[in-house]
Amino acid sequence: MSSSYEKDISDGKDAHLRVESEFISQEPLSHDLSSTGSEEHKKGKVWTRFVDSFRERERLEVDPNMSELDQIAFRTANSPLQHHLKNRHLQMIAIGGAIGTGLFVGSGTALRTAGPAGILIGWGLTGTMIYSMVMALGELAVLFPVSGGFTTYATRFIDESYGFANNINYMLQWLVVLPLEIVAASITVNYWGTNPRYRDGFVALFWLAIFIINLFGVKGYGEAEFIFSIIKVITVVGFIILGIILNCGGGPVKGYIGGRYWHHPYGAFVGDSAGARFKGVCSVFVTAAFSFAGSELVGLASAETANPRKSVPKAAKQVFWRITLFYLLALGMVGLLVPYTEKRLIGASSVDAAASPFVIAITTHGIRGLPSVVNVVILIAVLSVGNSAIYACSRTLCALAEQNFLPKFFGYIDRSGRPLYSILVTSGFGLVAFVAQSKKEGEVFNWLLALSGLSSLFTWGGICLCHIRFRKALSAQGRGTDELSFVSPAGVYGSYWGLFMIILMFIAQFYVALFPPGAKPNAKAFFEAYLSFPIVIACYLGHKIYKKNWKIFIKAEDMDIDTGRKDDDLDLLRQEVAEERAVLATKPWWYRWWVFWC
Repeated sequence: MSSSYEKDISDGKDAHLRVESEFISQEPLSHDLSSTGSEEHKKGKVWTRFVDSFRERERLEVDPNMSELDQIAFRTANSPLQHHLKNRHLQMIAIGGAIGTGLFVGSGTALRTAGPAGILIGWGLTGTMIYSMVMALGELAVLFPVSGGFTTYATRFIDESYGFANNINYMLQWLVVLPLEIVAASITVNYWGTNPRYRDGFVALFWLAIFIINLFGVKGYGEAEFIFSIIKVITVVGFIILGIILNCGGGPVKGYIGGRYWHHPYGAFVGDSAGARFKGVCSVFVTAAFSFAGSELVGLASAETANPRKSVPKAAKQVFWRITLFYLLALGMVGLLVPYTEKRLIGASSVDAAASPFVIAITTHGIRGLPSVVNVVILIAVLSVGNSAIYACSRTLCALAEQNFLPKFFGYIDRSGRPLYSILVTSGFGLVAFVAQSKKEGEVFNWLLALSGLSSLFTWGGICLCHIRFRKALSAQGRGTDELSFVSPAGVYGSYWGLFMIILMFIAQFYVALFPPGAKPNAKAFFEAYLSFPIVIACYLGHKIYKKNWKIFIKAEDMDIDTGRKDDDLDLLRQEVAEERAVLATKPWWYRWWVFWC
């Protein structure tokens, strides 16, 4: 034994000497180089590394004997994306990712059409659906942190045709959102009286900024969203505190308000009849759902997270606090401070800061200076969505290529973990923003938005259905939740509730599209609000005809629920999960309550 040990030591020394001698022979001595030569050598190395970073990263070879579904599962599970997102990045993406113009400006339109009680009902019920959906997504994302995240689950757990239609629609959503948000950012600058002739300059500036951020890869996206989200969260929390002070009479003017606007002039709901009030609340469901767009990005980012088992559950649980604190409390203060008859709530655009109920609440109570701050935050929120658009669309394009839905070059991932061609294509489409100077700008963007107007609802419904089907597969294959390191607190019943709410929202959107509030029924208004529905149906049926695939669901017993798992040793995982739950059961009730919600 001692001779073997000595031999290992001797071999180790020899190896060390060989490496050292090779290093010495290959590296020129410092005194043989001038300082200028040394600098040039360093620059050359940096440039070489920079150029090499754009070369394609090697992938594991796929066994051609595998079935098509197994090949898809293998490719997405072994995608060479880099895992640079940390816990703090995912936390802030979860908390502030969906705080945007839907809350800051869109809530004004909802207040005008539904009243202070209507917006709380609309956002509250929509929030329960979002919570259930994100919990289901968290369970799946911890188990399968694969390329494309939830965009691949539909193909594996529901049906290939459904996955194709749903993912194409999701990709279109972010592809269209990018130029829309860049134009929105250029409009936001007009709040300070900027000359309209500089609008193209601002479009170019914002496009370049978002493009450069995403060229730094997932780390650039994560750091940018971390900063953007902190600013948005601080703003909302600050408004809630200020709103309480103003409502209690602490502002320069107005005095004590209390619940005055819930009773005067017309009550808590908009409308002279029960039908009109119901239609107003229905319109809020749609606005609220769109304001939550981006809540699913936590699941997409799980594939590039350093430790999804620890980070994703915490990030998913933050959704409860975002809904409760940031949306319901902020909208509650808006309803107390701004009457729904306020004429300024009718804005010139979706990012018109003058129409923001947050700005109106501040200016009405005699506070100067802060409205410009809110407008800066609106601008940041718009750029944040544009940043997320390139990230989400490029990853979705890459995942679609890995699922054989798009040409292979979209799946090109370089040595820095960037889906390079997908980023370039998405960014290139963002140049459509230069249509901003055209007289047909509004019409162009309305129809672009109509292409994917219901995309978020399709995506969220797909996630809930994937979770239901996954649990069914676990049961059909004689397995249980004891092998899941994170189990959705809402359970499978939460996914049924989420799916039910989404179906109701489709019906509500159909109703509002057919009979728009304050206008007569017309075909243009209907298709601008509901065009994406027939597009998804066409993609679904078209894929079925092309593939001659007539099944509705993949059989539960045939589902692959193992490829892509983060933890391969199921016995060890079951033991670890059982130990973690046993330790948690010994903790006091307040600690268990904290872990459940946070």
